Amino acid sequence: MNRFRGVGLHLTLVVGVVISLFPFYWTAVMATNTTRDMYRVPPKLTFGPELFANIGRVLENIDFFGSMLNTTIVATSVTLLVLFFDSLAAFTFAKFAFPGRNLLFGLLMLTFMLPGQLALIPQFVIMVNLDWVGTLNALIVPAAANAFGIFWMRQYISGAVPDDLLAAARIDGCGFFRQYLYVVLPVIRPGLAFLGITTFIGAWNDYVWPLIVMVDPSNLTLQVALSQLNTAHNNDYSMIMAGTLLAVLPLALVFALFARGFIRDAMKGALRG
Repeated sequence: MNRFRGVGLHLTLVVGVVISLFPFYWTAVMATNTTRDMYRVPPKLTFGPELFANIGRVLENIDFFGSMLNTTIVATSVTLLVLFFDSLAAFTFAKFAFPGRNLLFGLLMLTFMLPGQLALIPQFVIMVNLDWVGTLNALIVPAAANAFGIFWMRQYISGAVPDDLLAAARIDGCGFFRQYLYVVLPVIRPGLAFLGITTFIGAWNDYVWPLIVMVDPSNLTLQVALSQLNTAHNNDYSMIMAGTLLAVLPLALVFALFARGFIRDAMKGALRG
């Protein structure tokens, strides 16, 4: 009975993986064929010879590599800043008692529950006053910290970092930042890896805020630039899918690198525990 249950579980997992990966496979198939092939009945499910032609049309219509460079700068900067500020704030909330701690954390959770669209107008006004409209600063600085990251890292630090370890570090003369750098950071690397993955993907795929604040057509992020391929009079879906495929590849690379470190550090923690 247990054997059949294990086989059924593995089959369910395989079906789930196939369903999850099919959209990526279908994107690659569409990127290698023509738009006419997409309307065939039954649909064409095999790769075609048009990939480089479709990529060529993408490069002709938008500044793909310039927008990818902008997106890379923004996503990398936002990820590094979020990892630093969120983990630092989470360490403070998790392991230090100070007046108003619970009140501040409650207010932080209230901002987490509010929809982000409510902040678009006041945030744009602030960017105008700072003269940052149309610059990458408007995309990086407002996203340098977020409530989800602080909440996630606070919960992780509360369970992963023993109070006795911090007490021993204080006895040895470690101040706040030395405790953070040499005691906390090595322990919370799996949590940071997860936060880094989600933050980088979110910053890479962000569309609404860059569309509003990046007013210079020559200084766009990748998602906004790709949206210009979809016009009202000519929808070349094979070209759009080729651009989408190129935009997804860096995300797949980042996920593979961070996920491997996340799994490795998590397994070390499990074995150590």
